[in-house]
Amino acid sequence: MPMMKLAKTMKGMKSGEVLEMLGTDPGTKSDVPNWCEKSGNTLLGQNELEGGVSRFVLQKK
Repeated sequence: MPMMKLAKTMKGMKSGEVLEMLGTDPGTKSDVPNWCEKSGNTLLGQNELEGGVSRFVLQKK
């Protein structure tokens, strides 16, 4: 479900816009970078926050 929401949100964005995504699903740690590679969008950053929360910063192609 997180990846579907990410794809839908990015689809509605303009080229060059930046999105910050927070998630607790452990699968997103590998899913988001893989999705960016396949979709052509850029993963600007990824890090772990407290409480098992992953933070991703993505830029629309």
